[in-house]
Amino acid sequence: MPESQHILDTLLRLMRLIRRSYDTQAEAMGLTLSRARALTTLSRMDGVTQAELATALGIEAPTLKRQVDALEAAGFVIRRPSREDGRKNALFLTDRGRDHAIVEFTHRMRRDLLDGISPQELDSATTVLNRITENIAKLGRS
Repeated sequence: MPESQHILDTLLRLMRLIRRSYDTQAEAMGLTLSRARALTTLSRMDGVTQAELATALGIEAPTLKRQVDALEAAGFVIRRPSREDGRKNALFLTDRGRDHAIVEFTHRMRRDLLDGISPQELDSATTVLNRITENIAKLGRS
């Protein structure tokens, strides 16, 4: 395998490790990485529909529905009829969903993951990852 392809293997391994670590540490709060991501995004968009939240997260609506069902069952979010379209539900954070401990946990986890990496290294890594993302998008248009 060419050396240049090792980065893709590293990225896949990294994502698995991040997900596993986050899920293990957040289990006591009733969260997974996917659910926390939905909560974090919803905190900036309180009152949106599931379709709007799915678009913001870049995932399919059925995938998000399972996450929202779990978040609702755990008391993090509630569904209410949308003011714009009564056939749709809007999503709102509950007090538990706004809990500062969850937000702080997520910030601490991100901070710990980037510990010891200089701003310059992060900028370089971000540039490379963005270029890979652009290349993936081009594949979809081929």
